[in-house]
Amino acid sequence: MASIRVGTAPDSWGVWFPDDPQQVPYTRFLDEVAAAGYSWIELGPYGYLPTDPSQLRDELESRGLALSAGTVSERLHQPDSWDAVWSQVTDVAALTAALGGQHVLVLPEMWRDLYTGEALEPGELTPEQWGAKMAGLDRLGKAMLEEYGVRLQYHPHADAHVATEVHVDRLLADTDPAFVNLCLDTGHLAYCGGDSLAVVLRHPERLGYLHLKQVNPEVVAKVHDEDLPFSEAVKLGAMTEPPLGVPDLPPLLDAVGVLAKRSGADVFAIVEQDMYPAPPDAPFPIAQRTRSYLGGCGVSALRFGR
Repeated sequence: MASIRVGTAPDSWGVWFPDDPQQVPYTRFLDEVAAAGYSWIELGPYGYLPTDPSQLRDELESRGLALSAGTVSERLHQPDSWDAVWSQVTDVAALTAALGGQHVLVLPEMWRDLYTGEALEPGELTPEQWGAKMAGLDRLGKAMLEEYGVRLQYHPHADAHVATEVHVDRLLADTDPAFVNLCLDTGHLAYCGGDSLAVVLRHPERLGYLHLKQVNPEVVAKVHDEDLPFSEAVKLGAMTEPPLGVPDLPPLLDAVGVLAKRSGADVFAIVEQDMYPAPPDAPFPIAQRTRSYLGGCGVSALRFGR
């Protein structure tokens, strides 16, 4: 029976970079993921986990873990950007595929500086730029599938050119479902004022992957009122552990479970709580509580094992 396979990610341990002294060692991350009761993880930033397939396979298998996806970023609306984007993909997709993962999440690069909030380019794309991005995503998804056997799941992101519910609808209208589908991040969409359940019900055939995340509405309102950058929002606690924020997850998971049953295909739902920097001892108890909460939601389609 098709199910929702629940996992977690380095992001929930405050991991944003391949190497950073404020981040826990990867061995501690893996140990704590397994101890918290999860079986699936993502690569996170390429280079945080071992990039040698044999070493990474040994690290995962020794803890009963498996890989669901890798992650890259794109700026395909910009001229001559293909080579830089594809160079990321060749590393990440190859490692993901070698470990049995079937998905690569593609995030839009942010149009404003992560830390200062300074605009690096206009916040809205021209019609020509949007068209270039959509055509580039179709090309990227086709190349990834043909060369590595992995599927492109597009992840809208705060402070990026694909962020809002309107952007999501437009993305799905303007890309080929054979090569591009949606990684729905419930937190980022809520941060941008969107309704994740409505997106799922409106585009059931395009939901390829799910990030489970909640936001604190009061913090998000402050962030928008003061036009704060995303890193500051995270420090203020914009992303919070469930069930303390929005959106309400059980109705969303029920809807995704129905879709999985109807399609006969499993859907990954990876828990993410953006934290950076994270106190080293904070992520593990949050992961335990979140695992317990999700397990008690009464959603029969959820599966935590492999």
